[in-house]
Amino acid sequence: MSRRRMTAIGLALLCLLQLLCLWRAPAVFYPAAVSVALARGQSVTLGRAELAAPQAAARHLRLRRDAGGNWWVRNISAGRQVTLVHGDVARRMGSAPLHAGQWFQIGASRFVVGTADDRGVAFTGAGHRWNYDGALLRRDGSALPACPGTGIAKRILALWNRAAPHALSLAAPLAFGGNLHCGNRLGVPALAGGSAVLARIDGRLLLSNAGGSESQTPLLLAAGSEGADLAQREERLQGVTTMVAGRTRLSLSLAGDKLVLRPRGQVALFTEQQVRLPAQVSWEWQRRGMWSVPAGAAWWLVCALCMLLAAVHARAWLRGSWPHRRGASAMLPLAASGTALIAVFGVGALLLQKSGASVGAGISLLLSWAALWSFLTVDRKPALATCAAVLLLAAGLLSQLELGLGAMEASWLRHFQKTVALLAIGLGMGAWLRLRLAGAATQPSQTSLEWILAALAAAAIGALALQVMFGNETGVFDLQPVEFAKLALAALTAHCIAIGLGWHQALPHPASALVRWLRLAAPALLFVALLAVALLQVDDYSPLLLLLVWGAAMALAWSLAARHLPVAGALAVAAAAGIAVIVWMRMSAGDPMDQDGLYGDRFAVWLDPARHPHTGQQMLLAARAIADGAWWGAGNWLGIGALGDSAGAALAIPAVQDDFAPAFFIHRHGLIGALALWMLQALFVAGLLQTAGRAYQASLAARDFRQAWLWRFRCFVLCGGAAFVAGHLLLSWGTNLAIFPIMGQPMSFLSAGGSHLLFFICPLLAFHAVSAQSIEENSSCRSTSNTRSWGKSTTYSMPKASGRRPGWRCSRAARFCATCWSALRASFAGARRRAAFRM
Repeated sequence: MSRRRMTAIGLALLCLLQLLCLWRAPAVFYPAAVSVALARGQSVTLGRAELAAPQAAARHLRLRRDAGGNWWVRNISAGRQVTLVHGDVARRMGSAPLHAGQWFQIGASRFVVGTADDRGVAFTGAGHRWNYDGALLRRDGSALPACPGTGIAKRILALWNRAAPHALSLAAPLAFGGNLHCGNRLGVPALAGGSAVLARIDGRLLLSNAGGSESQTPLLLAAGSEGADLAQREERLQGVTTMVAGRTRLSLSLAGDKLVLRPRGQVALFTEQQVRLPAQVSWEWQRRGMWSVPAGAAWWLVCALCMLLAAVHARAWLRGSWPHRRGASAMLPLAASGTALIAVFGVGALLLQKSGASVGAGISLLLSWAALWSFLTVDRKPALATCAAVLLLAAGLLSQLELGLGAMEASWLRHFQKTVALLAIGLGMGAWLRLRLAGAATQPSQTSLEWILAALAAAAIGALALQVMFGNETGVFDLQPVEFAKLALAALTAHCIAIGLGWHQALPHPASALVRWLRLAAPALLFVALLAVALLQVDDYSPLLLLLVWGAAMALAWSLAARHLPVAGALAVAAAAGIAVIVWMRMSAGDPMDQDGLYGDRFAVWLDPARHPHTGQQMLLAARAIADGAWWGAGNWLGIGALGDSAGAALAIPAVQDDFAPAFFIHRHGLIGALALWMLQALFVAGLLQTAGRAYQASLAARDFRQAWLWRFRCFVLCGGAAFVAGHLLLSWGTNLAIFPIMGQPMSFLSAGGSHLLFFICPLLAFHAVSAQSIEENSSCRSTSNTRSWGKSTTYSMPKASGRRPGWRCSRAARFCATCWSALRASFAGARRRAAFRM
């Protein structure tokens, strides 16, 4: 049985399991609208149960209607915020901007505001003059030294804010409390650090009480003689369009004497339309639709893109260009249009989800099937890595669908829907690109590819700079630029190695080998340095370990290609030493990491999580879920009997949809299912390395140094991609199985990591598919190219006409024909000259 047929059978089985999971999911209901009816002068307390907000407090906010009919709200929760949105401006309750002439008091210390605007505030108190611009605190005009125990990332940030102009400064909050004046901390006697915070949020400086409405340290703010507690202040709902309580967005509207709240986002689900509510509160029930297609402005964009696609195909048909080229298959235009439409509908589904109106799970499932089957069927002989990737993606979608349908909260299903939308965009564009480059007559030149790599690196560096300036460790603008930077780093380094290895066959170079390698490696080293600086902002060491794994793998690939076996041996010894250290730490008794700090705490939890039950909760819950799954998973049928059922206690694992997705997979499908998943992952990495090896062999057989460079470039890009994927798999399995300390890295194909899927996995799959296709075309061209027999006659067999130019794939045949034609023209010219001379 062929590889393609076996993959199709496996994909069909996984699609049937996804359909079975959707069919077995019970009917659930949620409140489409929460109506609050209050007479004038009445009030009501709302919380988790009344708002259907799972992340809200039991008593979160109090609504009141005054004698004039105006609605007021007050946050009464301890440590949980309420955000009010006026148009496009969002502001947390319990926070307020400062104005000149005001004073605020924290504990026993009072501060008087001199000048204040969005660029900075100047105030006096505690015997000094203070200036704060949203990034740096100055006492009497001078910046303060760093606080004891401050990490290197915060020290670099403080140095940058001292030297950079205000427009380029990076926001850093000012904390009140503690016993020291240091860094961005203003000490207040007898108060814990961070009791109040002054921070730059959305371009405005806001003062807020970090302890919440029930904090024992009131924050008084006023312009007169008496101040009011900022956290206990009521705010009027006039002009408020949206309110956020416990990560649940509530759209506000007035209907007569009723205030109507429409929950969106994290909304609780119920199997029955029965719930106990106060007399002033009523719900409007709605059933979750699996096949719903909501209306929205995104459909106008989808229609515009479809019209543009139709216009492009009409123009190509009139001109006879791709995909309507003469002699091409009749299915090629349909395949090109279908793959582009999959990407277009993926864009529409993503935009609908961003607007808060996602398509139903059934529609998303159909879109995922279209993306997977199109990526598999556009290639007549799919490579090993392509087949393994399609099955891994289908298994990951099944796990995310189980997680979404098994949670009694609406937001869990959005992870599956977002993954499907991004997968449709990535695989649709990848399949279209593979069709477009099939049998291409020309290949990109080295100069054009270098410009593309420069643009790729510049975009990645710019995205990392945006994350440092405006984002945090979770990303910026709901994206993770680090994933795009991995792709750029792999491509840039592959180009440097491909050029460097070409010197072994070139003429002697005037510069030394070390100088030449440094010149080539400078862009890659600069990019690695910038990536490391950006990762210093992340309070985690897993990205640095991932870079270490990638660097070691690339060094090994270079040493094998350049035949430097001592370097490969040294890398193998270093890897064995690292494994030995990990085993020694796991087997050693006691707690060798007693020093303070985040990393020491993580190692202590990893070595003995029972002694740290609160810090090690994530690891303990994951271990319990894995133990419950045992060998055969939930229901003892590899999880088939539990499809569509409740996910149970596994939902309590923090980041179970992302970093701890393998723990849920083992809990549902058992260790037998995990072994099958491991085998597919190993086949995918092996398939990437197999294609990389074939590309390197093609570079050795190439007769043109440009073609040899291009084959080497493809080889090392695939090696770098395989190294990153292997690093992700290693760290993710090691974290979930307690082999390593907890490190936040998503598992490729299984976790709901949107940026990792769109910016790294899908481009890697497309690049691999195009490279494997070029290898097959190059091999077939060699087998059908001119064959020479050194006897009485010479026979040449040209490939069959297919409506396309032979191109560079048949360069030897083209050169032979050109040589014969030149010789023939020279002989005719010589005959004419001899005839003219006789005359």
